[in-house]
Amino acid sequence: MPCTYEIRADYDDTSIVVYQAYSEAIALPAVRNNRFVPPYSLNRMTWIKPSFLWLMERSNWGQKPGQEHVLAVRITRAGWEEALARAVLTHPETGIYRDFDDWKRQFDQAWVQVQWDPERNIRGAALEHRSIQVGLSRQIIQRFVNEWTLEIRDFSPLVRKLYRLINSGSAGKAKRLLPRERIYPMNPAIATRLGMG
Repeated sequence: MPCTYEIRADYDDTSIVVYQAYSEAIALPAVRNNRFVPPYSLNRMTWIKPSFLWLMERSNWGQKPGQEHVLAVRITRAGWEEALARAVLTHPETGIYRDFDDWKRQFDQAWVQVQWDPERNIRGAALEHRSIQVGLSRQIIQRFVNEWTLEIRDFSPLVRKLYRLINSGSAGKAKRLLPRERIYPMNPAIATRLGMG
């Protein structure tokens, strides 16, 4: 059965929540200042993910070294959609690029990268639909930090609570506490660019 490419997210009319996991040194100043500040680096790519459970898989529920603090970063939908409109896939998908050279030329110049990975359920098993990761390069990361970010919340206490519930056999109770995510409405041209057609 072919995979479905969907963006599922917690969003409202003007904003969308994306997740990241950081060390205490980066996360706590970000939450305190409600924006990313040093030692957060503006000179390296940062990846944002609207799927909470995908980040839980990636960070092992905040257990991986350097990913102990899970942040919910609310950004503008205008910024999110600008990033997607600039994105180039991390692989040369047939039907989107003329050939490998076309993809490589675009990828080498890209300010934003998009990668699709299997979505996960609460126990970490892969699902049939794919979840999006968006990589922001240093050419655009200042916009993310200084213009798009509206709020930064530390979800680490929730993550620890969910992790305890799952490990104690209460996955059903944990599921009811997950952030509410629904399919994000996509501009058709951007959806085609991202391989969602």
